[in-house]
Amino acid sequence: MNYLLDTCSMLWLVNGSPELSAEARRACGETGARLHVSAGGASEIEQKHGRKKLVLPLAPVAWWQKALERHGLIELPITASIAVASAALPRIHNDPFDRVLIATAQEHRLSILTPDPTIKSYPDLKTTW
Repeated sequence: MNYLLDTCSMLWLVNGSPELSAEARRACGETGARLHVSAGGASEIEQKHGRKKLVLPLAPVAWWQKALERHGLIELPITASIAVASAALPRIHNDPFDRVLIATAQEHRLSILTPDPTIKSYPDLKTTW
């Protein structure tokens, strides 16, 4: 199966954190699983780091690149079609990064690894947690 990690899931995977659910951990370790992240997550990482809500051992851009390499994560760009689709989504979620994540998952037919109940409430969206 192919998965799209939200930013929390990515952080928890990289840090080996127990907050990553057993089901999400299983999905990440599945034989043949392809793990994706949205490029928008890099911006979220930088913002959290800049507000001192996230401590990283490296500068955010270096941390991001190392995390991709170490965990075999595939970075997906925010294309114009994803940006437009995110703006056209039903107004269930107001966070623009989460809306981009949802549109990315829909465009690439990915299941989102997320604990966020608001994301899970979107119709026609697969989530795993």
